[in-house]
Amino acid sequence: QVQLVESGGGSVQAGGSLRLSCTASGDTGLKYCMGWVRQAPGKEREGVAAINTDGTTAYADSVKGRFTISQDNTKNILYLEMNSLKPEDTAMYFCAGGGFEPGSWLLKHPSQFNSWGQGTQVTVSS
Repeated sequence: QVQLVESGGGSVQAGGSLRLSCTASGDTGLKYCMGWVRQAPGKEREGVAAINTDGTTAYADSVKGRFTISQDNTKNILYLEMNSLKPEDTAMYFCAGGGFEPGSWLLKHPSQFNSWGQGTQVTVSS
């Protein structure tokens, strides 16, 4: 199993940027799809972005063109670069991993990720 620890959340004004990081340890490597999932109060988890083992990426329509997922395989770090942030992006963001399915599918079924970080809060004010 993969152990995941997120960092980089915070509070910004609308239009601002943040970069989230997720350090992975344990059973890591290139064999799992990794992703970011968010959950706002009172709402269900929403898959935001995913990166497949071949480096291809998938994004939720709500963040396309604004968010970028990437990973540094040498350091086992997953990133989420978030630009042009909106108040509706406010949520707890979780790093998720351990999925064998394609990222585009996992974004629609985020509960199928096997490993989860503790989450980092992102708050965007208008």
